[in-house]
Amino acid sequence: MLKARGERGCCDRCAGGTGTAGAARIARRRLLKDAVFRPPAALTPEPSDWFAPPADIRAGVAAGVGRGGETAQETAPLPRAVTGTVLDVSPQVLIIGDPGGRPGSEQRFALTSDATAWRGAQLEATELHEGDRAVVRLHPTRRGVADRIWANIGRVTGTIIEHTSEFMVVDEGVTRPRQIVVIPPRAAGRIQVRFPTLQPGYLIDIIGLRGPAALEGLIPATSQPAYPAGRLPEAPLVSGHVPDAISGSATWHEPAGEPPGVLGVAYPALDPATGCVEDTARGHCRGYARMPYLAVGSVLLVRNDCNGASCALPVTGCAAVARLFNDRCVTCGTSPRGRVADLTEASFVALGGELDRGCFNATITIGR
Repeated sequence: MLKARGERGCCDRCAGGTGTAGAARIARRRLLKDAVFRPPAALTPEPSDWFAPPADIRAGVAAGVGRGGETAQETAPLPRAVTGTVLDVSPQVLIIGDPGGRPGSEQRFALTSDATAWRGAQLEATELHEGDRAVVRLHPTRRGVADRIWANIGRVTGTIIEHTSEFMVVDEGVTRPRQIVVIPPRAAGRIQVRFPTLQPGYLIDIIGLRGPAALEGLIPATSQPAYPAGRLPEAPLVSGHVPDAISGSATWHEPAGEPPGVLGVAYPALDPATGCVEDTARGHCRGYARMPYLAVGSVLLVRNDCNGASCALPVTGCAAVARLFNDRCVTCGTSPRGRVADLTEASFVALGGELDRGCFNATITIGR
């Protein structure tokens, strides 16, 4: 069995914990704090309330922190995202189990005629298979109803370090293992239109079907930057202080040791002292988007500019590779250049993102 070469990097040098376990604790810390200190009447929130921004962030938004200086409005609670393994599916019901196979973890969700699914292509929800790894977005106003399902979806974002006629090996950064990407003939034309230079040293960002040893690449998540990863162009100079609200592209990443369904965001500009930077000798720590340094555990208000949804999320890890892309998201209009947030799957889906599209136009506001 072909395996990617290179060892898994560890972010245990980052503030706030050891590796992914520390990131998971950071992601849960705010929820535990809210559970202890919120008023007794709010100790048992409805599922539709789980994604509402905390009061301190809502107050900052209401005060006028928003894109382009406009006064942002408080958004409605966001839908819940569920990750698990498909145990059974019928025309009316989808049964999802714990990814670890824990007994008694089954969850049942109703399927409506409008429910859609993706497994390499759009399909009917009833075409899902037992054993598929699924990310489910529930209906925002109807509890227990599945609205959108992605099965076995995966993503590889990084620098090509080896390319043969059969596969590519991609370096996703110091905090993640190297990945193998196999591009089937049916998808080669579509991918090479957006990624014409599939050679070592160039960046790639591909969405496809996750297999046990490799990703079957099917969809180009962006257009390939014209420069090699080692020659990142200089960002335009901007005078004055870095603004609190920064606009750009929000993407998502596959979990790599993160707990299923964890809410959080990997940030492209962690403080270099944490050790989670990429090749600082070449200046990659600066990146294209102009962003302030933050530490793990900081809180960001992430806004989906396409639908107005927003959510306060903790910074749970590094998104060093995101600094290397100076692309734009065109999900709705055209975003400014640069990736400003790399969300977990659950966070991306809950904010209204479509995993198979890869990004949404976003504005991040740094919590105080």
